[in-house]
Amino acid sequence: MPYPTRRQFLAASAAAPLAAARSRRPNVLIILTDDQGYGDLSLHGNPILKTPHMDSIGRQGVQFTQFHVSPVCSPTRSSLMTGRYNYRTGVVDTYVGRSLMRPDEVTLPQMLQSAGYRTGIFGKWHLGDNYPLRATDRGFDEAFVLHGGGLAQPADAPGSTGYFDPILWRNNVPTNTKGYCTDIFADAASRFMEANRARPFFTYFATNAPHDPLQVEDRYVQPFLDAGVPKETAQLYGMVANLDENVGKLLNTLRTLNLERDTLVIYFSDNGPIGRDRFNAGMRGKKGTVYEGGIRVPCFVRWPGILKPGATVDRLAAHIDLAPTILEACGVAKPGKVQFDGKSLLPLAKKQKTEWPDRTLFFQWHRGNEPQAWRDCAAHNQKWKLVNGKALYDLDTDPAESQDVAASHPEVVAGLRRDYEAWFKDVSARGFDPPRIVIGTDHENPTLLTRQDWRDPGEGWGILGHWEIEVAVDGDYEFTLRFPAQPPAGEAEIVVNGAALAPAVPIDDQATIVKVGPLKLRAGKASLEPRLHFGATTIGPHYCEVRRV
Repeated sequence: MPYPTRRQFLAASAAAPLAAARSRRPNVLIILTDDQGYGDLSLHGNPILKTPHMDSIGRQGVQFTQFHVSPVCSPTRSSLMTGRYNYRTGVVDTYVGRSLMRPDEVTLPQMLQSAGYRTGIFGKWHLGDNYPLRATDRGFDEAFVLHGGGLAQPADAPGSTGYFDPILWRNNVPTNTKGYCTDIFADAASRFMEANRARPFFTYFATNAPHDPLQVEDRYVQPFLDAGVPKETAQLYGMVANLDENVGKLLNTLRTLNLERDTLVIYFSDNGPIGRDRFNAGMRGKKGTVYEGGIRVPCFVRWPGILKPGATVDRLAAHIDLAPTILEACGVAKPGKVQFDGKSLLPLAKKQKTEWPDRTLFFQWHRGNEPQAWRDCAAHNQKWKLVNGKALYDLDTDPAESQDVAASHPEVVAGLRRDYEAWFKDVSARGFDPPRIVIGTDHENPTLLTRQDWRDPGEGWGILGHWEIEVAVDGDYEFTLRFPAQPPAGEAEIVVNGAALAPAVPIDDQATIVKVGPLKLRAGKASLEPRLHFGATTIGPHYCEVRRV
């Protein structure tokens, strides 16, 4: 059955009494912040930073006090989208082609779309910037996003200026904007909710704040400087203060639209804080580690009339639990082929009497193209936590993870080691070949490739790399390469599967762009490696635009 027109929806919405709101599926608003630690909230005891709007979600809803995520962002985001461990999704890291989510994973927005939800993402996707990996390819009707892991990083659009007046991607079209990025995303999310208020919506407000670089208006920073806070921490707290204002803006939008009671709001962070000296509730570690300071984050769930305000849940929970929780709340059935690793937290949030056996969850992250067993990992149940297969901590008596008690509990260590080994074998069974970027389709032409997604033999962005691609159709393709100006003149060549397609073309002294082709490409899987030669130095471009002509 076709949906009514938007005018019909709005007319029906205006006429319906508030009591009828419960007869439809609830809206969902997810607020996911970037690098905000457990201690970056006044509700969690921060002595300087005030976050009244974020706090209000916890006070008016349920606080999950033992909620855990991956040590870095892309893995967390893939688990949110799928309800599965990130290693199953192909996401092992945050850059150089390791943060691309496999296109055959069924996502939360796709599942909600099937039930009539209008879906929108505003902010940071970080699971693939090109077809078929973009947010719009994975279930979002509307996407207003940055590329890669953040602004002022290699995936940022050519000519973009960082957090102020950024170039953003509106449904895959680069768009010049004015203002501060978090404000821009919040305004867009508010407009989306207003435009779709007469039907169920799924709004994903995923910020890149307070991630580096620490850019925000001085007026947010100065109060913390005046309080004697070190400059970098003051800047970071200023970003959180701005973010809190924007959370308030979204909550006010729901209030103004009379949708508070009909909207499930979930707020959490993607990992622990970056390595600056600031309050983190006494937890050990930071972002990038599997200690509690790196993986335990705030998580608040608000649903007026359904969840009791001010309730707390101390059971172990994680990012993999959110997709099944949301589906249950929305009354949407999981597709039969989807296998969740997580379980719905709704019975706990509702304080229902329910069987909730203890379970062991697993967290791991390190640089590299493939995970390595026992490297930077944790097996974690309600009481015990085994780090790197060796150190054991009793979190009931030692939440700061200061005392290794492995020698006193060898049977616990042995059991958690067995659990981890079985888990690692299971989630690694498919291997870790990266998803391929598909070029030459009508879905995306041209395709803009960046260093965010090229494969590099080292553990960083490096100066030379290649993209794993799939050419959709035989044809002629033109390559536009962008790079920093080099003092000598040089030459450029396009290398596919280890062989140059044609003789190199010249690059003028101090040039920043060169076009190569058209060159013929055959349909199929390939390794694409543009090379720029400047004397004895060979580098890769910062951007490679591929156009089927």
